[in-house]
Amino acid sequence: MIQAKVPEGLPQWMSEHVDRYLKSGGKDGHMYTIKPPGMDKQITVPALLLVTRGRKSGEKYLFPLFYGDTGNGGYYIVASKGGAPDHPGWYKNLVANPEVEVQVGTKTVKARARTVSGAERAKLWEGALKFWPPYADYAKKTPREIPVVVLDPV
Repeated sequence: MIQAKVPEGLPQWMSEHVDRYLKSGGKDGHMYTIKPPGMDKQITVPALLLVTRGRKSGEKYLFPLFYGDTGNGGYYIVASKGGAPDHPGWYKNLVANPEVEVQVGTKTVKARARTVSGAERAKLWEGALKFWPPYADYAKKTPREIPVVVLDPV
């Protein structure tokens, strides 16, 4: 089981999701059902727990994130922050230290994070829009290119 701090200030639904995920050892919470903003119906999205090391504090922090499967044993996540003008803190942490821990369901792995670009990013971005359609709206709200990050198991 992953041991890390849940950052203060997470929205309540995220904190509840993390709590459920951790208490069940990943049996509950891996597939998360939610009604996305602007959509009429609920969807079920795969969710993982990402642990990064704080770039300033050095402490381990846990973040629940929706993800896709790369097809070769890895996973990918999107650093959208809902279309905010700045990157999320977890993304800044993994840029500073790409060695991360990931829990996907009941499976825990160590991984190395890398931001992708070009054709690889385009392909994964299209996949991300399938599991979380609001990413398209987030991209319209921000001048930054939203990073897509691959988590390669090590």
